[in-house]
Amino acid sequence: MVIVATRVFVVGATGYIGKFVVRELVRRGYEVVSFAREKSGVGGASSMEETRRQLEGSVVRFGDVGDMRSLREKGICGERFDVVVSCLTSRNGGVKDSWAVDYEATKHAMVAGQEAGATRFLLLSAICVQKPMLEFQRAKLQFEKELRESGMTWIIVRPTAFFKSIAGQVEAIKSGKPYVMFGDGELTACKPISERDLASYMVDSLEDEGRHNRILPIGGPGPAITAKEQGTMMFELLGREPKFKRMPIQMFDVIIPVLSALAKLFPKLEDKAEFARIGKYYCSESMLVWDAEKGEYNADMTPEYGTDTLREFYRHVLEHGLEGQELGEHAMF
Repeated sequence: MVIVATRVFVVGATGYIGKFVVRELVRRGYEVVSFAREKSGVGGASSMEETRRQLEGSVVRFGDVGDMRSLREKGICGERFDVVVSCLTSRNGGVKDSWAVDYEATKHAMVAGQEAGATRFLLLSAICVQKPMLEFQRAKLQFEKELRESGMTWIIVRPTAFFKSIAGQVEAIKSGKPYVMFGDGELTACKPISERDLASYMVDSLEDEGRHNRILPIGGPGPAITAKEQGTMMFELLGREPKFKRMPIQMFDVIIPVLSALAKLFPKLEDKAEFARIGKYYCSESMLVWDAEKGEYNADMTPEYGTDTLREFYRHVLEHGLEGQELGEHAMF
């Protein structure tokens, strides 16, 4: 039952999580307007017709959320809305793309929503902004700050890893290759959450006033899992003995300074250096709640939600492939 709002304007609707958020809003009876690029999806492969099919039940409008005029004239269209939902995220984490999407385009959605009468804003953020070392994290935090100061009722959801973000080695393992991990595979851990469970949690948060004006870290069900445990699980499901390839995380300490120095001479390498920093971050930082008092990540402090398990996800993709789970420009290794 819809409690909080009637009309919802969604940006980032064609993203990995956005599609499921739109479907969950529609399922619960909201009147949803989805705003999307004419060519969306991984590599812009989805046509307008395909986008409408993916977002069935919502009114789909096409334009550029990075262009305020397009957002007003092709998205909002002079109508009134109660809520704005943003599932926007930069395509690859590059420096300029992060500020253009995670900050500027998301702010456009907030401003346009306010002009349309929206009083609530539901933001999909990321748990990794707790320890900002990367441009996309700084961009997200800057928008979070401005959202909290906007006068709107805000809900900021910071999920841990998505299932697809830790499925990049599935095909390699199926073909007989070893699972690649950094160090001993115990450097990081996460509580991954499925797209369906995360969408449900986000809409629950929209309807639960106890979650309003709060930052909400969230993970999936079950204990935190390390990289080594992820690899072991896949080999178990395939009925094979685990086979690992260990990589030294110190390799980034060589790559990053070299690329950073070269980027000063060749600006086109700026994003390459940033991608290396992103790689190191995800290989060395856990996607769990950061306990500032103890100076460590804390699995017990990381809330759990949902019923979909990583084991069942791995079982499915090992049997049926990764269709619908493509990383696109987010692929790192």
